Parts: sequence; structure tokens; C-alpha cells
Amino acid sequence: MKVTVTRRETFNAAHRLFNKNWSNEKNVEVFGKCSNPNFHGHNYVLFVSISGEISEETGYVIDLNILKQIIRTEIIELLDHKNLNLDIDAFKELNPTVENIALFIFKTIKNKLPNEYQLSVKLYETENNIAEIQD
Repeated sequence: MKVTVTRRETFNAAHRLFNKNWSNEKNVEVFGKCSNPNFHGHNYVLFVSISGEISEETGYVIDLNILKQIIRTEIIELLDHKNLNLDIDAFKELNPTVENIALFIFKTIKNKLPNEYQLSVKLYETENNIAEIQD
């Protein structure tokens, strides 16, 4: 039987949604105030869930301290209080939508986990705008 455990973290970041191939007018038409040339920010709430078998030796699916360290060193330290468009290489060419940020987080964490685990990442950009990615 598989069990899922979840770690919650938060970070703050600024971004601008825009397509460099479009005019400013088209960007505003599509992205609205999220295309502000001076950027805008969010207080992101991140849920990282791991599914797997419970270890008979530890009683854990995964030691949540290990998951906490992966999230903090690979995600929070990288993204917190940053301008995603300017400071993060992955978003210099990729539009930092909540979907793309969640996918970036998913791929980054997935690369740090043994293959035996299933991963789910849920990212709240606002309490109403959420992206979720899972294996």
C-alpha cells in the first residue's frame, strides 16, 4: 500500500509575464497587470508530496527532514526574494507562469529523489491560482 506525505514551504518572488515576440499592447491584452514592466510579486505556498511504501525499519515513506532539506536547498534558497525573470536562469527565456514555476520545481526535486518515489508538486501563486504536477 502506498502512502503520501507532504511538506509545506513558502517563498516570495517577483516576476513579469510576457512574450518577447509580442508588442507591449498584446502582452497587456493577454497577461493583464501581470505583464507590468516593473514586475509584481507573490507569496507562493508550495506543497511537495511523496508517495511510496512505508519502510518497515523506520515507519517512514521518506524522512521529511530529507525532503525539507531538498526543498530548502534546491528551491527556497534559489527562488525566495528573487526576481524570477532576471535572477533565475531557467526563466530568462521561459515565461514564469505558475505552471512553468511548478514544472521547474517538480523537475528539480524529481532529480534529487530515488526512482521508487512518486512526486506531486502543488504551487499556490495566490489562494485562487494553483498549479499541480504529479507523476
